Amino acid sequence: MSTDEIKKWGREVVNIENNAITTLLNSIDDEFAKAVDIIINCKGRVVLTGMGKSGLIARKIVATMNSTGTAAFYLHPTDAMHGDLGMVRKDDVVLLISKSGETEEVLYLIPMLKRLDVKLIAMSGRRDSKLVKECDIFLNIGDSEEACPHDLVPTSSTTATLVLGDALSIVLLRKRGFSAQDFAFLHPGGSLGKRLSLKIKEIMLMDEKIPVVNENASIKDVILEITSKRLGTTCVTNENKELLGIITDGDLRRLLEKTLDIHNLVAKDIMTINPKVMDKELLASFALQQMENFKITTLIIVNDQKQPVGIVHLHDLINLGLRQR
Repeated sequence: MSTDEIKKWGREVVNIENNAITTLLNSIDDEFAKAVDIIINCKGRVVLTGMGKSGLIARKIVATMNSTGTAAFYLHPTDAMHGDLGMVRKDDVVLLISKSGETEEVLYLIPMLKRLDVKLIAMSGRRDSKLVKECDIFLNIGDSEEACPHDLVPTSSTTATLVLGDALSIVLLRKRGFSAQDFAFLHPGGSLGKRLSLKIKEIMLMDEKIPVVNENASIKDVILEITSKRLGTTCVTNENKELLGIITDGDLRRLLEKTLDIHNLVAKDIMTINPKVMDKELLASFALQQMENFKITTLIIVNDQKQPVGIVHLHDLINLGLRQR
């Protein structure tokens, strides 16, 4: 088998599956709109079921729905016949997946589901199948050839099912007005959730951990404060504890390059005025963005009286996984 043959066969698979997805544009029809309305208006959950590869795709659609504001769960057809059917309530909507529309394990469920008087949505590739005839709504995944050379292994059909499930999930998201903040609430553990929800006040250093010197502090005291707090900087405040400026270890190095006569200097003589500050209610990811934009390593957090109440360091934000990849 040559390299050219390998590339040719790989491209054939991608091309076949791409064609299957393209045909789905015709499936975004009135039936699709009805399915969206039924799910939006249902007071229960979306129950997805399917056997084999269809079951695996159903689980992925469930995961997407749950993370985007539509409560859903997967029901294995065989387990349903042995007690798990009790998980389904009359206010639910059931989405049944079968390419052929003739999967026996899925068809067995229909009489029991109808007794519960739930709405049934078929996701299938055959309009004339038993499944479609028994359901209220038909979402057509198409009947494209599989990418398998024997037209047997579920490939194009599962891809099309997944894409149609994504379309359904995202339209539901948009119809619900599901926001980035809502998404972050459901994903608190991941880096994406942190970028969308973690606020500065939750991670900033406070109280005695904030490096601070009075404007009349000696250079020796400035050096001791910067060294002891290990942040490479210190705030400079007046008698009312209002922020006047900052001094960094870089400022000290540049000062010593100019003169060694520093004994008569005080903090206000060498501080940088109007430092970058931020409100504690803003997102930590925004703080990281600003620090990278201005090429600084620390941000001072001030209150309404312009008093330092916190400080954040660039490295801490990066270590939290807030940098976008």
